[in-house]
Amino acid sequence: QVQLVESGGGLVQPGGSLRLSCVASGFAFDSSGIGWFRQAPGKEREGVSYISFGGVRRVYADTAKGRFIISRDNAKNAVYLQMNDLKPEDTAVYYCATNARRYTAAPFRTSEYVYWGQGTQVTVSS
Repeated sequence: QVQLVESGGGLVQPGGSLRLSCVASGFAFDSSGIGWFRQAPGKEREGVSYISFGGVRRVYADTAKGRFIISRDNAKNAVYLQMNDLKPEDTAVYYCATNARRYTAAPFRTSEYVYWGQGTQVTVSS
């Protein structure tokens, strides 16, 4: 049974930082790329970042470039999203997802992914 469990969300002031974690089980984690997505109220789910199975390929949405860093620890079956200089427009529920494949041609296409976590809420507000 595939499971993805996100954590690390919360309330933070503008300019602050959060580190999200995604811990996985039930599939070959070290052979699977992982994507981070987010969904704000009334908006479509959008891709934030993606990391390939070995961590060599890392992709960022324009909104995340220069502020977010994705990483993974295959020994812990975990992927992390370090988010710095957070802005109110980063407020959303953040999800990790996988298609249990090494690569994906379209890392920000939601239909590429089969398994999703339950999400963690990030709120950026003063």
